[in-house]
Amino acid sequence: MAWHVLVVDDEADLCEVIRMGLTRMGGAVSLALSLRQAEAMLQSRRFDLCLLDLRLPDGNGLELLQHIASCQPQLPAVVMTAYGNARAAVECLKAGARDFIEKPIDLKALRQVVHVILQGPPGRDASLASTQLIGQSTAMHQLRHLLFRFSRSQAPVHVYGESGTGKELVARLIHEHSGRHPFVAVNCAALPNELMESEFFGYRKGAFTGAAQDRQGLFQAACGGTLFLDEVGDLPLGMQAKLLRAVQERRIRPVGADHEVSIDVRLISATHQDLDLLVKKGLFRADLYYRLMVLGLTVPPLRDRREDIPELAGFLLKRICQREGCPGKSLSLEALDALCRFSFPGNVRELENILERAVVLSSGDMINVEDLLLPEEEGVQGLPVAGPNPGPLLADQIEDHEAALIRQALQATRYNKTKAAQVLGISFRSLRYRIKKLGIE
Repeated sequence: MAWHVLVVDDEADLCEVIRMGLTRMGGAVSLALSLRQAEAMLQSRRFDLCLLDLRLPDGNGLELLQHIASCQPQLPAVVMTAYGNARAAVECLKAGARDFIEKPIDLKALRQVVHVILQGPPGRDASLASTQLIGQSTAMHQLRHLLFRFSRSQAPVHVYGESGTGKELVARLIHEHSGRHPFVAVNCAALPNELMESEFFGYRKGAFTGAAQDRQGLFQAACGGTLFLDEVGDLPLGMQAKLLRAVQERRIRPVGADHEVSIDVRLISATHQDLDLLVKKGLFRADLYYRLMVLGLTVPPLRDRREDIPELAGFLLKRICQREGCPGKSLSLEALDALCRFSFPGNVRELENILERAVVLSSGDMINVEDLLLPEEEGVQGLPVAGPNPGPLLADQIEDHEAALIRQALQATRYNKTKAAQVLGISFRSLRYRIKKLGIE
């Protein structure tokens, strides 16, 4: 199906270059050299995409974004911004822009952005994240929403989360929704310092002892796709400088090579460390930090979404039993209650390890609390020492309040548990667990 793109920029020569580059893809391109001309053209005809500059002779590109958002909210917009103006690009993304691309314009990168927006990757569906990011908590709903929005952009994404929260899973889901290929992952903390440059950029035959043939680096292997830099905070400062140049110039020089080569890679980085703090301590370059943090995403720790534990534990337990080839097992009410009270310093990875061990230790089809072998935690496994006339424990008061809310939701939905779970914002499985635990009739 033919498509029509509107390019808004006061640089006539650049507009012509973009027109020639995009018409070769099989569509039509119209040009507007000012904000008012663009608004008039948007009113007179239908477009499938708008490429716009931030600085126009009679206004700001943000004004045009606001006009599009109010009059044609279904029209995707891509902002063309000056090199290094990452803050303005983020403001545009918040204002509704689908993506941004830096000047000077790289036509290959521009075509990739246009292709993804106009045609989209096959089978892209927000439900994919729902089947792999388990949980109905508010935090997980927000994570899935941002994940799907970020996947439609080509901007760098930084994923923060504690160890075991699932940062690589989030990175893979962003990639799967993006229409790019392939996905290449590297743990920066696991690379020896002396091999980092050759691992990232590759090398030419004879570049050093043992270099018997040319070898591609990670950037070349990920060309056209996504490069996931896990634990990026562990990169030494020297490598950070070389990585920054590759990101800025979109070019790399393999070790021992005479010439640079172009790269088309989207970067997703992740760390469990506080990059802000590392920058303040001088352990992480501020310029690289701003390059990687164009779009930021935080994966919540398991202790901050305890309501997801019943559903998540059931999912993991089923997967473990299938993997081990053993009959399905379930958690006793006491075992599930113990898991919901545990703080999980290792997050989802620790939960899976605990369940895997419990499957081996349990003798029947039911996993009991003693099969979990949970380490004792201060204030979790033991009750606090009470005075001579102790008042009601905080946990008891919370449970009473929780039970009252559940009873209200059940009454409001005429005891339809599925609808009651929706009203409460939790999963059906989680509601059923709470009804049993609290003894609600």
